Amino acid sequence: MTTKRKGLALVLSAPSGAGKSTLIRRLVQEFPEFAFSLSTTTRAPRPGEQDGREYRFVSRAEFEKLIEKEHFAEWARVHGNYYGTPLHETRELLQAGRDILFDIDVQGARQLRQSLADSILVFILPPDQNELLRRLEQRGTDKPEEIARRMKTAREELSAAPEFDYWVVNDHLPDAYDRLRSIYLAEGCRESRNQHVLTRIQASWE
Repeated sequence: MTTKRKGLALVLSAPSGAGKSTLIRRLVQEFPEFAFSLSTTTRAPRPGEQDGREYRFVSRAEFEKLIEKEHFAEWARVHGNYYGTPLHETRELLQAGRDILFDIDVQGARQLRQSLADSILVFILPPDQNELLRRLEQRGTDKPEEIARRMKTAREELSAAPEFDYWVVNDHLPDAYDRLRSIYLAEGCRESRNQHVLTRIQASWE
């Protein structure tokens, strides 16, 4: 029986405009002990970025070799560059009892389900189509054709919702956050992650 708490991987996905980033900021503010695994990328460092701090910067050839070696818990190609989360380091953090928060798309969540079998997948849902469209338009950062593309993608992503463990409808931010917070706290109490608690209590009888 283990004597150390096992960390949990909390994976959040959502259509653009559903409010996932805002919910994540609140969660990290309340629980700053969340760990973030350092990602690997093939894109060039931006001014001020350092290898090993913001990212691990590698060449495309190096990244593709790492894919072949199954080095990543998840990886994706975005705007011509590769991004990936190292599997070994992620597992080490979890074994050390650290909780890890993943802000990731549907494809990445599917990969994490395979590589980290006990990860907790949460899908953030908008209240409805009209509200999602309103939020995207209210941003004032995207052209109409980009908003249309995001709406089309959102409809496709919603079809993947049944693959997730939990759904949180972001209809009212405080209520949505309470639901997300409750999921995190409840999952942290699972027997499989807390066998050390029973070990400690049983030892008090000896």
